[in-house]
Amino acid sequence: MHFVDYVLLVYALVVTVASFLNFIRLDYWWIRMWDFPHLQLTVLAAIGLIGWLAVDHTLTGYYTIIPIGLLATLCYQGWLIYPFTPLHRKQVVRVVNRTGNGGSDTNTIRLLVANVLMDNSQTDHVVKLVDKHKPDVLLLLEANQKWQDALASIVPDYPHQVLHPLENTYGMLLYSRLPIRHHELRFLIQDDIPSVYAQLALPSGQIINFYGVHPMPPSPTEHYRSTERDAELLLVGKEARKRGGATIIAGDLNDVAWSHTTRLFQRVSGLLDPRIGRGLYNTFHAWYFFLRWPLDHVFVSTHFQLQKILRLPNGGSDHFPMFIALTYVSEPERVLEEVPQPEKDDLEEAHEKIVEAREN
Repeated sequence: MHFVDYVLLVYALVVTVASFLNFIRLDYWWIRMWDFPHLQLTVLAAIGLIGWLAVDHTLTGYYTIIPIGLLATLCYQGWLIYPFTPLHRKQVVRVVNRTGNGGSDTNTIRLLVANVLMDNSQTDHVVKLVDKHKPDVLLLLEANQKWQDALASIVPDYPHQVLHPLENTYGMLLYSRLPIRHHELRFLIQDDIPSVYAQLALPSGQIINFYGVHPMPPSPTEHYRSTERDAELLLVGKEARKRGGATIIAGDLNDVAWSHTTRLFQRVSGLLDPRIGRGLYNTFHAWYFFLRWPLDHVFVSTHFQLQKILRLPNGGSDHFPMFIALTYVSEPERVLEEVPQPEKDDLEEAHEKIVEAREN
């Protein structure tokens, strides 16, 4: 029995410490990596509690750590995940079909975002997804020249483009049926990590500010810290709030929806997350069901209501593509929504992150 107690104690300590390491506000990858597996840690905490109830009920000395730590973990993880369940109020309301004929609404934009995995050879899969879902805007990440060449068949339907293929896994291809009134290919923090800003014109004439982003993640194979990733997201978020108007920010943010950085980004930008109140829509890792979290995001301003959001089938990539259909609504038709606002030292923290990233 003592051996079982020791195993449960060590198990509880590991799960509990791993769950709360993300409270440490250091940007090193080996700390920031614990922002990701909160759903997995929830399952591990539940298994630990069941094990404790099944084989031991020790509540003396150090062994009190077992139920207390695992219960604290479950409560914290539940608090993080709860917004992405149907129990939570939806942050972006569903649109009422005013036209009666579905996608013909001149204020609707259909967007498909896919991290294609640069070395993936199944290029025809993306072409088939485009043919099936007929997005107005297609944003491909990790795209190189091979991918641009493979998508030549869709070019007649997508005459407006911002193309920047790269061989470093950070290439970006933007195809649009909608006219692009203005665009900028930008390197906000790192010279080899592009992002795109484009002003898209809906058939109604309404202009949409669109940002496509794919910052570098903190990892032992990419970057030793998250500062550059965080700074790029916060720069785009600050610009989006300052610019105002109808705005969409989309891409592989290399961060999860519940992290401190993404929640800070939402408060700084004032944008809404269509997944809140609907589901996690885990997009990575497509190959391992037990290691999945939401890395690919679409954030929108209060000008939009949701028609549809889908996680699409994977075709050789380590990410699932995301499809979302949004409708711009005029001010009298908008549902009064609570816009995220900066809290306490949010703006100061964002400024410090951006300065630190640029200095290095």
